[in-house]
Amino acid sequence: MPAAVYSEAVEGIHRQPFRDDPGSQDAEPPSLLLALLEAPRALTEASTLIPARSFLKNLGEGDGHAVMTLPGFLATDGSTRVLRRYCEEWGYAAHPWEQGRNLGLSHERDIEQSLDQRLAELYRQSGKKVSLIGWSLGGLFAREMARRNPDMVRLVITLGSPLGNPRATNAWRLYEFLSGTSIDEAKIQKRVRALRDPLRNVPVTAIYSRTDAIVSWQISKLPEGKLVENLGINTSHLGMGFNPAVLYAIADRLRQPEGRWAPFEIRGFRNLFFH
Repeated sequence: MPAAVYSEAVEGIHRQPFRDDPGSQDAEPPSLLLALLEAPRALTEASTLIPARSFLKNLGEGDGHAVMTLPGFLATDGSTRVLRRYCEEWGYAAHPWEQGRNLGLSHERDIEQSLDQRLAELYRQSGKKVSLIGWSLGGLFAREMARRNPDMVRLVITLGSPLGNPRATNAWRLYEFLSGTSIDEAKIQKRVRALRDPLRNVPVTAIYSRTDAIVSWQISKLPEGKLVENLGINTSHLGMGFNPAVLYAIADRLRQPEGRWAPFEIRGFRNLFFH
């Protein structure tokens, strides 16, 4: 991709004023210029998995607890296959969400009831709390699953998820068209207003990128709290599930003993990739 074009797009992102409130109603969608570079950036990030594979593969043994991955809008379990493969190599029992293509909330299907049943199934099978990793819209579903079922969820990790004003994305019009649901509907607005409310006894790591071209980085963050952290990584939206730094952070978060969660420490070489 032309370096000058990418630099101009990124500079435009960083010129935006910093807002600590991820649900700010004046947060704007990412640059359309940056959006045009999403696909080539994601392919580049996927290619970096080749030299990083040996490092990522040997990040320590997990405790075997179940991990469920939830894909983004319009995506299927195929999009999270790489993520599950690494989770398995790290020693976890990785599972897809098994709900088909993610079309969001609709009037035709109670996706949340199906997800709660899937979570309960994994919880019964393993006898342990389940960690949830949700990419984009999948992260929104994961966080709300944890809100409804705090006793079954060990940890939530969101990847570039729209946890605030839905109009601060470049996908909301397409979402309305395909889901048949307006983001102005009362039930949607009620959910949006509750997105920033803290969960009960469930740690959340919200991974965001200031160069995300689909979801505004401001709404991918959450208010800081005792069990909440925001972790910035420069990555494309479509490449989050393939970015080595994102995978490293996920491995670190999953590796924590249950009930002894602590924020991700940014020190040493980590300063090069995280903020």
